[in-house]
Amino acid sequence: MTVRHLSYAELAAALPELERAPRERGTVDLIVRRPAKGQREVLVEGVLDVEEGLVGDRWALGKRRRANQLTLMSSRFVALLAQGRDRWPLAGDQLYVDFDLTAEHVPPGTRIAIGAAEIEVSAEPHTGCRLFAERYGLDAQRFVESEQGHALKLRGINAWVVKSGEVRVGDDVRALFD
Repeated sequence: MTVRHLSYAELAAALPELERAPRERGTVDLIVRRPAKGQREVLVEGVLDVEEGLVGDRWALGKRRRANQLTLMSSRFVALLAQGRDRWPLAGDQLYVDFDLTAEHVPPGTRIAIGAAEIEVSAEPHTGCRLFAERYGLDAQRFVESEQGHALKLRGINAWVVKSGEVRVGDDVRALFD
């Protein structure tokens, strides 16, 4: 399959659909474990662990900063960029969710229930990198770095696990507000 990188204008035209991500209850659409640099394993289910993050993911082997133990990305946005589900894992995130990840909805410190686990949103921004631009295009990189891209957290969010538990594709995602 030949993949064409979308233009900035094409990405901007998709904003209304991206902004329709569910706020009450979302879903886990894809779980990806990264056992080693450049490797991806698509999982039907996984375990989120307070100490290890996604069990079997390379995060636990490297520079362990709790603030980026886990990354979540909008499945709506990655579907737009990737143009095929087989290219979603190239983004390098572990959880792809159809859920409103904006700071307005889930600011840093917010706890989110995902399956049987709970995570907490980090204040550390999740930014695109050279590989993201190579895989999805320079306009995609520019778009996630734009004011709208930052507001919608299109590159995703960092989080850490606060309650260990199993997660499965199709599980509910919901913010836990006091």
